Amino acid sequence: MTGKLIISANGRFIQNENGDPFFFLADTAWELFHRLTIEEIELYLDTRKNQGFNVIQSVLISELDGLRTPNVYGSLPLLEMNPEKPDTGYFEFVDNVLRLAQSKEMHFALVPVWGDKIDKVFGIGPEIFNEANAYSYGKWLGTRYKDFPNLIWMNGGDRSGGDKNYAVWDALGKGIKSEDTNHLMTFHPLGDASSSMWFHDTGWLDFNSCQSGHSMRNYPNYLMINYDYLRKPPKPCIDSEPRYEEHAVNWKPEVNGVFDDYDVRQAAYWSVFSGACGHTYGTHPVWQMYDKGREAIGYVRYNWKEALHLKGAGQLIHLKNLILSRPYFDRVPCQTILISPKVGDEHICCTKGTGYLFCYLPLGGDIEIDAGKLKENLHFGWWYDPRTGEPIPIGYLNNKDVLKLTAPSKGKGCDWVLVMEDPSCNFGKPGITEK
Repeated sequence: MTGKLIISANGRFIQNENGDPFFFLADTAWELFHRLTIEEIELYLDTRKNQGFNVIQSVLISELDGLRTPNVYGSLPLLEMNPEKPDTGYFEFVDNVLRLAQSKEMHFALVPVWGDKIDKVFGIGPEIFNEANAYSYGKWLGTRYKDFPNLIWMNGGDRSGGDKNYAVWDALGKGIKSEDTNHLMTFHPLGDASSSMWFHDTGWLDFNSCQSGHSMRNYPNYLMINYDYLRKPPKPCIDSEPRYEEHAVNWKPEVNGVFDDYDVRQAAYWSVFSGACGHTYGTHPVWQMYDKGREAIGYVRYNWKEALHLKGAGQLIHLKNLILSRPYFDRVPCQTILISPKVGDEHICCTKGTGYLFCYLPLGGDIEIDAGKLKENLHFGWWYDPRTGEPIPIGYLNNKDVLKLTAPSKGKGCDWVLVMEDPSCNFGKPGITEK
C-alpha cells in the first residue's frame, strides 16, 4: 500500500497519499463474506488481482438472508438481529479478509448493510435499522476499521437515498465518519440513480456513485456520469453497478439474452471517457457466489469459480493500463472535437489530457474530428484494441481541417479506441505499462 486514498486537488480523481493516481477498478462480490471460506476468498482475490482489479465491493450484512443465515463458519453479523449488538466473531472474520487483501495490495469497498434491512421494497429484510441504531452501528464500524489501510466505505445498498430513507442513510454515514476520517466514502444507490441526487453536499460523501443497472443494452451511462461530473463542488464519480456480464438483459434471458464482454467494455469506456475516476465490473454468478446446491438468483449458467474467467473480466485491465499510460490528473471529457458524436449504440466518447486524445468507437467504423479544435500538436495516431490491449499504429495525421479516420473493423463487438498524441511527448505505445 502507498498511503491512504485521498481526493485529487482538482476534485475529479482518487489518488494515493504519495501522489500516485488510483484508478478505481472494482469487482462486485456482494456475498463474499456471507458465502465463502477464507481459502476460497484467497483464490478469488488472487484471480482478480491478476486481472488488474484493485477494489472489491462487498457487503457486511448481506442481501440473501444475511441476518438469519450464518456464514460458512456459523457466524451472524448481529446478535438478536440488533444493529447495536455486532457479533465480534463475525467481524474477526472480516478483519482477517481485509488483512489478506492488504497483503495483496487490494482494497475493499464495504457496504455496511444491504438496503432491504432499511427499505424492504424488494429482498428479504426485515427492516431493522432506524436513525438511532444506524448511527450507533456506523460509529462502531468507524471505531473498528479506522486504522485499516485498504478500506473504502460504500454507504447505501441498492436503494433510494430519499424520503424516509434519507435520515437512516445519513445517520449511518455520519456515524462512521464520527470515528473514521481516514477513509473515503460514497453511496451505492438503486438503479438509474446517483448518490449526488441526495447526498452530494453532505460532509460524509467524498465521491459519487451511480448505478446504470441491468435493464437494457446500450444504456447511456455516460449521461449519468455527465450529470455527476458537472455537479458543484466537483467530486469524483463512478458507475458502481453497470450491466453485469452473464446477467440476463432486463432479467428476461429467453427474450433478451445476456450481457457479454462487449456490453462490459461499452459501459466501461463510455463512463471513464465521460469523466469517471474508474469503473466497477460485475458478473451475475460471482456477485451472489453461486455454486452447486445453492438456489440461483435469476438466470445462471456458471458457478462463481467458472465465471471468474469470463472474457470481460480479463479485458478491463486494458482500459486501466491505457488510462495510466498517459498524464492522469488533467484528463477531461472532450466531446466538442467530434463533428458528430452519434447516438444510441454508435455514440462516440472522447477524453483528453496533456499531449493526447482518446476516442472510443463502440461499433468501430468511421470518426470525423474537427481538427481546428485540437489546440495541441496531436499529429500521431494509434488504434487501441480494448479486447487485447494491442496498439495498431496509424502514423502521422494531417490535422488541417476535418480529420476522417476508419477503425480496423466495424460492427457489434468491433469496438476500438482512437489514440492521437503529440509525438514530442514520447509516450510510447499506449497501455503497455501495467500499474
